[in-house]
Amino acid sequence: MTDSLASEAKSLFTSIRVVLAVSGVIALIAGIVLLVWPAKSAVIVTGIFATYLVIAGLVYIGLGIFSRVKGGWARVGHIVLGLVYIVAGVIAFANLGVAAATLALVVVIFIGISWIVDGVVALSLLGKDGSRVWTLLYALLSIIAGIVVLFSPLYAAAVLWLVLGISLVALGIVQIVRAITLGKDAKEFVASAKADSAL
Repeated sequence: MTDSLASEAKSLFTSIRVVLAVSGVIALIAGIVLLVWPAKSAVIVTGIFATYLVIAGLVYIGLGIFSRVKGGWARVGHIVLGLVYIVAGVIAFANLGVAAATLALVVVIFIGISWIVDGVVALSLLGKDGSRVWTLLYALLSIIAGIVVLFSPLYAAAVLWLVLGISLVALGIVQIVRAITLGKDAKEFVASAKADSAL
């Protein structure tokens, strides 16, 4: 292996290490923030979502006004959709705390309904699946979990936020460890490649 190829491999490993380390640190910090300040972080996430709504609304209005390819109704539809997005974003910004609670409630209700639907679909495939016991167990657990979430959405939202925070902390630590161990792997790879090329 030539020196230029070895330096390219070392550069690639360094880039990967930096990406892993940065993403790990961001995940770790985000997880700690979620666990230490759950209400404030929910408000921040809602603020980001509200900003997205306003920006998306402006884009849709721009598409409706400046598009020469689309017909009249499509342009009107884009403008109306853009206005709806902007109004929703402004309402969310007006009271971020209430918007955060509402957003969490909507997400949790959506998760509950999707689990119930997933369980029903699994039940409908029961005769066609090779592992009937596992499919039945999955379907029943999915339906029960969905019903539990729908009957206690606020508790489910709090638990979901807690699990998300713990998961981010764990994933962040794992990414940082991967970045550190990848440095050792890179040195070993470059050294063995140089030894192979010397032979």
